[in-house]
Amino acid sequence: MILHGLLIIAGIALVIWGADRLTEAASAVARSFHIPEIIIGLTIVAAGTSAPELFVSLVSALKGTPDLAVGNVIGSNIFNTMLIVGCSALVAPLVVNPSTVKRDLPFAVAASLLLFVLCFDDMDSPHLWGNEISRSDGLVLLIGFTAFMIYAFAAARKSGELKPKTEYLGVEKERLPVDYRAVGINSLWILVGLACLIVGSNIFVDAATYVAHRFNVRQSVIGLTIVAGGTSLPELATSIVAARKGQAGLAIGNAIGSNVFNIFLILGLTAVICPMRIMGITIIDLMMMLVSIGILWIFAYTKYFVSRREGALLVLGFFAYMAWLFYLL
Repeated sequence: MILHGLLIIAGIALVIWGADRLTEAASAVARSFHIPEIIIGLTIVAAGTSAPELFVSLVSALKGTPDLAVGNVIGSNIFNTMLIVGCSALVAPLVVNPSTVKRDLPFAVAASLLLFVLCFDDMDSPHLWGNEISRSDGLVLLIGFTAFMIYAFAAARKSGELKPKTEYLGVEKERLPVDYRAVGINSLWILVGLACLIVGSNIFVDAATYVAHRFNVRQSVIGLTIVAGGTSLPELATSIVAARKGQAGLAIGNAIGSNVFNIFLILGLTAVICPMRIMGITIIDLMMMLVSIGILWIFAYTKYFVSRREGALLVLGFFAYMAWLFYLL
């Protein structure tokens, strides 16, 4: 058990480090070709921060442990909404960007509601046992992701963020030539990061599955707690540091953007590759995901502000849910 506990930690560390290397190297390559920062942020960085969830969910589904995959996404979203935003607000009250309230949060609510519906689309009872997130469900989620990206790029184009910044104080800047040596080195780092993600995900899933069988714990609970918490650690650290530095928009935007990617892209892509049959996820877990993002939307919408008191309520709600999960054990 000590060995498998260490393997879980090693797997998490390898996945997080691999995602960080992949994101940094891919961003550097994009900058070498003078791609605007907003595009890098909306694509490479956003996908990079969701890479741990993607690889862990995909490997879990392929290895026949779908509850780890679904629980990872649902648990990560609850973790993001309640613990990450809540802790960030406790560190420093969060002033929410209007675009987050009007664009990102509605998409996050819509994604959660869509997943809720898809989990019951072929059921004759209110129980989730045996329902499948099919390939067609995955395609629906990927269409939702495409719609989100189109909307995000349209908003960026409207605000002028997609225009290349070739002038500084009225002086035309000369674009530097592409450093192909740096591109080659960063491309190697991309491969290293990708390898770490694959290897780390396999180690992590195998060890977590063994622990679940050893203690007769439902795979869904492991996915909702250990797996979700482990893959969400980068977002937690990033958001708390951003809140301390007064970058409230980054703190909350990072967590909400990850929620949209988790459902639309990660579950969508995983389901298309390997349909997932739900065995241990309950309606309470889905309701917690849906209610938590709804509450956050209300908090943010009222005054474009999440106070310390509201942050404390989110954190308390998260630990109450964790206590309920462990009570069921």
